[in-house]
Amino acid sequence: MASAVRLDNVLFTKLSFSSSSSTVKSSFNPLKSKSSSFSFGSNRRTWLSSSSSSSSSIFVVQASSSSSSSTTVVDPQGIKIDSVPAKPIEGQKTGTSGLRKKVKVFLQENYLANWIQALFNSLPPEDFKKGVLVLGGDGRYFNKEAAQIIIKIAAGNGVGKILVGRDGILSTPAVSAANGGFIMSASHNPGGPEYDWGIKFNYSSGQPAPESITDKIYGNTLSISEIKTAAIPDVDLSRLGATEYGSFSVEVIDPVADYLELMKDVFDFPLIKSLLSRSDFSAMYSHGSSCEDDNNALKSYHLNPIEEFVMAILLVTGAYAKPIFVDTLGANPDSIINGVPLEDFGHGHPDPNLTYAKELVDIMYGENAPDVGAASDGDGDRNMVLGNGFFVTPSDSVAIIAANAQAAIPYFKSGPKGLARSMPTSGALDRVAEKLKLPFFEVPTGWKFFGNLMDAGKLSICGEESFGTGSDHIREKDGIWAVLAWLSIIAYRNKDKKAGEKLVSVADVVTEYWATYGRNFFSRYDYEECESEGANKMVGYLRDLISKSKSGDKYGSYTLQFADDFTYTDPVDGSVASKQGVRFVFTDGSRIIFRLSGTGSAGATVRIYIEQFEPDVSKHDVDAQIALKPLIDLALSVSKLKEFTGREKPTVIT
Repeated sequence: MASAVRLDNVLFTKLSFSSSSSTVKSSFNPLKSKSSSFSFGSNRRTWLSSSSSSSSSIFVVQASSSSSSSTTVVDPQGIKIDSVPAKPIEGQKTGTSGLRKKVKVFLQENYLANWIQALFNSLPPEDFKKGVLVLGGDGRYFNKEAAQIIIKIAAGNGVGKILVGRDGILSTPAVSAANGGFIMSASHNPGGPEYDWGIKFNYSSGQPAPESITDKIYGNTLSISEIKTAAIPDVDLSRLGATEYGSFSVEVIDPVADYLELMKDVFDFPLIKSLLSRSDFSAMYSHGSSCEDDNNALKSYHLNPIEEFVMAILLVTGAYAKPIFVDTLGANPDSIINGVPLEDFGHGHPDPNLTYAKELVDIMYGENAPDVGAASDGDGDRNMVLGNGFFVTPSDSVAIIAANAQAAIPYFKSGPKGLARSMPTSGALDRVAEKLKLPFFEVPTGWKFFGNLMDAGKLSICGEESFGTGSDHIREKDGIWAVLAWLSIIAYRNKDKKAGEKLVSVADVVTEYWATYGRNFFSRYDYEECESEGANKMVGYLRDLISKSKSGDKYGSYTLQFADDFTYTDPVDGSVASKQGVRFVFTDGSRIIFRLSGTGSAGATVRIYIEQFEPDVSKHDVDAQIALKPLIDLALSVSKLKEFTGREKPTVIT
């Protein structure tokens, strides 16, 4: 008999599903396996589950090594499944990174439950029945309630086991290393009762679900009639160990340990530790927003020129900072700022860019600044890297990592297999691929487009201009990986430097790269939460304009090579993604690109990307905004942005 239950009022924790690591990649896929071991990166831990179909079967669990872990048998006789009546809800179509809305939208009756059930309705039963799924999230508001909902619906649909990070914490990269699952995060968007929440499903080898899956989910949200939920109590996510309910179990795991072991397999930790232990080197790791107390500490902090490694971080990334940078690499514990996840991100914005990570930027451009500064976002998949008075653009960052990877990072000792970037990202990486004679791919915005290339063995290092950088060690972008990559490069370049000798700096690495490859001046203008109607009219106007354009058309002093709305055909499976951004490409290599972002939760974010290549070394030190001003003015004029959106200036300039 159907039970009239409102699922969204259940108390619970964060959840996450994600992808597998390519470093020491396990053949086990939680979405495909009904039993056997679960591998996470280099697999320092094993979970065992019964394949018996009996409702009274007991799971035998080899949990974490922590003495606080335990196994609790709640109901050895099986669990009761309720069928809850449901009706379709409009507007549950996922964007480039899952379903993101304001919290108040998810608080509507069964809003989240409908989407989760629609997801299970979209998958072949053999992909999850009696299988293992991973839960995790970034600690934002509503994650605790959402996690319990997801656990119960997973049990109601026949999932065998849920692995969830302690207190619901798992970074997006850590989830991706685990092969398939749910990630509760709105990524770089703000959190709290009045702000954003999101849910994403990572499929197969851990990459974000492809459009073939997300389209099915959306279709099922429009026809859903029931939600299957298990009548089990809320799970205590603060205690390591397993709780069993008949043929279903939940195990709370350490969110950091296996990810840390994976990073040790990728990087030369002793080399990085030797850099951080130098008395003549300092670094800072920050997050795009901060809690009140840590913000005050940050503002009052004055760094000695020979201060040891310093970090400032917030949200889920904070849970990883101490174990990785302090306990393993030897940084001073006092150097961690914003190391405790907060549900509202301390009333800040967790986007690691020059605008929202202002405190870090002020320190890095201040007196006696550290040698290296880095920031990450709420769920740990984005990053920003700075030197002393020097900002590294995300486009340059991925290109420089690729150019130095074989020498500085053990994982790439045989060289990268291939390189790729999102279409709006600057062409800096293209030049590295050409020089190193590597396969190169240009894909639409959205990390899911890199996954097929990685699984096919065609891609090793990739990035997006939106502060996302990563490799095939997992199937998501990875903020901590990017920071460790930069520390590896700096450590490698300085490994033979004696005390007192001038160290190779972040700025030195970048300017030497420009001298070799040329500089791609790049900037992005974001106009956040524009009225959707005006933004869509602007894009429609631009599409009409390019339909009439032809090679040789003059745009001020620029000559058009071609203009189009980017379409991508996947070289692995032949799938096609169209209308991925309006491009104006000029004969000198300059580009102007217009896109509506799919990562926000309200309104429309208009993004304008401007790029110009400069081979002349004597002009490499020009400020990007000055170098690009003619193209920026042209972009604003061509798009009629002010006329369509009413916006006088951008929200964020990168």
